[in-house]
Amino acid sequence: MGLLTFLSACIGGPSLDHYKGSEPPLNLQEYFTGPIKAWGVIQDRKGHVTRRFDVTMNGTWEGDTGTLVEEFKYYDGETQERIWTIKRIAQNQYEGTAGDILDTAQGHVEGTAMQWAYQMDLPVGDKTYKITFDDWMFLMNDGVLINRSYLKKFGITMAELTLFMQKQDQ
Repeated sequence: MGLLTFLSACIGGPSLDHYKGSEPPLNLQEYFTGPIKAWGVIQDRKGHVTRRFDVTMNGTWEGDTGTLVEEFKYYDGETQERIWTIKRIAQNQYEGTAGDILDTAQGHVEGTAMQWAYQMDLPVGDKTYKITFDDWMFLMNDGVLINRSYLKKFGITMAELTLFMQKQDQ
């Protein structure tokens, strides 16, 4: 019985319930309003950094609907823009869409954490792969938000993305 409980805990993965009541609480609409600067890396399955990038973001909200403009600058010279439309659909629950996101992203906030899940067709070289993103965001002090993304194919983590965001003065 003990082994079964241990294996279930390992397979089940993290739960947002663990973060209920944690401080500081993440207010998504407040955090993603105004300018944000971010720095990130992508690591392959072996942990090697394969890409580094900087991001400038700016968010605006009208009621329960927000727009987040992300401008990526990769260290290899590539640039990319993504514009999210994010809607608060219930207490601590959000949906999001963007031009390169398949269907709708689903998000849930508990305490200081948010889980954000979506799929996209990710171009890699001359091929495109349908990848599932499992994002976990954690609010820190001083306007810092840490984002850990697990990029999965067939349920297997193929790469990880780490992003550090910091709110900027308006």
